[in-house]
Amino acid sequence: MSKIRIHHRTIYHYRYAVNLRPHRLMLRPRESPDLRLLSHEVSITPQAQVSWAIDVFGNAVATAVFGEMTDVLSVDSVALVDLIAAAWPVFAIAGSALTFPFRYSAEEWTDLGALTARQYADPSQQLQRWAQGFVASNSTDTLSLLKDISAGVSSSISYQSREAEGTQTPTQTLDRRWGSCRDFAILFAETVRCLGFGARIVSGYLFNPDQILLGSQNQGATHAWVEVFVPGAGWITFDPTNRSMGGANLIPVAVTRDIAQSVPVAGSFVGASDAFISMDVEVEVSA
Repeated sequence: MSKIRIHHRTIYHYRYAVNLRPHRLMLRPRESPDLRLLSHEVSITPQAQVSWAIDVFGNAVATAVFGEMTDVLSVDSVALVDLIAAAWPVFAIAGSALTFPFRYSAEEWTDLGALTARQYADPSQQLQRWAQGFVASNSTDTLSLLKDISAGVSSSISYQSREAEGTQTPTQTLDRRWGSCRDFAILFAETVRCLGFGARIVSGYLFNPDQILLGSQNQGATHAWVEVFVPGAGWITFDPTNRSMGGANLIPVAVTRDIAQSVPVAGSFVGASDAFISMDVEVEVSA
């Protein structure tokens, strides 16, 4: 068990005072059998009215509504969690899904819905061919296949930290042979979807106390990874950036179909077109 503190600060600077539109915040860690949320507090300057809701994926989403003009917006999120995920988990996969290919039940297929659908165009079938290249035979071990794909992503693509917003498409990542953790996650999710798996993108934090994992330059940082649904085992965590399986070192905040749905702080303002100066993000993850 690891008691971990996460401090996530986002600061916007404006050249002039602006009217802030409502902002959407996804900062509260998701509780699960692997993670217990001990406390969480969000502090916002200028003062805002904050309301909480649960979205379609079960994520906690806050909406901040502002009543005054400002030239600085600061959002501070401080969470304390107990992370109890096993470093080497064992998954009780249903007999029907031990080997690939397999079929989800009718109910599972309905419930997974869009999480099985590919999100990016692949007109030349480049990604489809790449995905099929991991299938050794018509009857291959399901978990081994997923591990091979995760390892294939990290061995084929060079990790490169990128502060700029946005992501690459899977084919762009394959062509460029480099990407950030967000690009690794998207490529892995789309690859397994090509093979019929249900997958969802996870965003949150990487706890890196020994500073040996890719994705942070200190003890932790924001991070992205993937969960794949396998009957019996349920959602299995894969971090293709670090070739890991299971939730050890990972603190989830949001699970989504598309990574664009998991932006930690999102909103707009009304003011002069040249009002925006900068956005700075600081993340500290420590034991």
